Amino acid sequence: MGFLVAGVLMGLALGAIPGLGGLVGLAILLPFTFNMDRYAAFAMMIGMASVISSSDTIPSVLFAVPGSVAAQATIMDGHPMAKRGEAGRAFGAAYMASLLGGLFGAVVLTLSIPILRPLVLAFGAPEFFMLGLLGLSMVSVLSGRAPIKGILAAAIGLLFGVVGMNPQSSELRWTFGWVYLLDGIPLVPLGLGIFAIPEIVDLMIKGTRIADVQMDTTKGVVQGMRDVFRCWFLVLRSSAIGVWIGFLPGLGGGIVDWFAYGHALQTEKGARDTFGKGDVRGVIAPESANNAKEGGALIPTIAFGVPGSISMALLLGAFMIHGLTPGPDMLTKDLDVTFTLIWSLALANVFATGLLLLLTKQLAKLTAVRIHVLAPLVIVITFLAAVQSSGTFNDVLTMLFFSVMGWIMKRFSWPRPPLVLGFVLSFIVENNLYIATRRYGMSWVTQPMVLIIGFVLILSLVYSLVSLRRRDTGKGGPAPDDN
Repeated sequence: MGFLVAGVLMGLALGAIPGLGGLVGLAILLPFTFNMDRYAAFAMMIGMASVISSSDTIPSVLFAVPGSVAAQATIMDGHPMAKRGEAGRAFGAAYMASLLGGLFGAVVLTLSIPILRPLVLAFGAPEFFMLGLLGLSMVSVLSGRAPIKGILAAAIGLLFGVVGMNPQSSELRWTFGWVYLLDGIPLVPLGLGIFAIPEIVDLMIKGTRIADVQMDTTKGVVQGMRDVFRCWFLVLRSSAIGVWIGFLPGLGGGIVDWFAYGHALQTEKGARDTFGKGDVRGVIAPESANNAKEGGALIPTIAFGVPGSISMALLLGAFMIHGLTPGPDMLTKDLDVTFTLIWSLALANVFATGLLLLLTKQLAKLTAVRIHVLAPLVIVITFLAAVQSSGTFNDVLTMLFFSVMGWIMKRFSWPRPPLVLGFVLSFIVENNLYIATRRYGMSWVTQPMVLIIGFVLILSLVYSLVSLRRRDTGKGGPAPDDN
């Protein structure tokens, strides 16, 4: 329990610092676990990795600086709530949603390990390609009242995503002889540039506080927690999305929040009128999903030795170090270790939520401080976060480039989330389409799972078109602006 709490404290600190995240934390922590008892080692590692998605809400809500790649969608409504003086409510909703999402992931992990092997084996390149297309279909709902601009922004994101070495042919694309771009454009500098710097610049130009009005932060926290229970079905659906994305190896945490946010925007009543303007449901959905994904990612890691994410790959390395073999052994003779992981995941979320709720009132008070006092610190942290990708000054140049692009897009009302979504999904779509066509020719389009995902994709597009038509004919309200 002591090592679990230590891991939780480290995870909360890493999540609150933009750009670090679970991968950096696990990489640093792994060498220190070599001579530790296996139960203590895994409790500390799971405790740290599972709560980063809770504390990364802090910079996302207060400064529109994504604490990690899985906290970008939280900015869309969390930061407008902070501007309205409702930072406490946003934090209360986010922490409670994160707790319930994390517990949901732990429960699903407990129940599903013995029965999900056929599903893991059923997903190949064709299915992953279709899931990538399903993600791109979210562009229509993330584009607000500018669907054409949103599609163009997603296309630009896809173009940025193919920069670097072609994984199939090793051909260099759009690198201009720059060695830094051989592995592609890093996500962290791009995300910070698109979202963080434009918001900070706007606040500095206005010269005001983050919040336009002041509210009772204590009352706001309780209200946010009540909002989560009032939207229990949204929490359940978003948590299920998080588990599913985490369960499928190769998708990663960069898209889970956008999937949940887009789903909420499509399905929640009146969401097109209020999302992007400070709707608490726009905080609840991504926060439920990004914590639930850890339980989903542990399923293929434990049961089949297939890491559900890069962080889980490091955890898989820890298994090997401590003499554990993922697969049947983890479900039979090493079942005690498996349940240590599950209980660590559940208890870590409980501890993290309690600690964060104690700090919420103090954190919300930061919105009353003039931005000229906070901006230098936030900018320094943002620049340090950008350098974490490759440890070179090129990361700063990349962030500055996308900062200019993000500010121009904001000034001319171009939606920015589709660009990031297109960038994140570019590798999944391109790589799996290549593998599917090389392996199956065109016969892959008739596979059962492909047809099922394609049917869901068509339903999503039809629903978006119908909603857009209703809005244009005056039956629906205006769609939200990009923030």
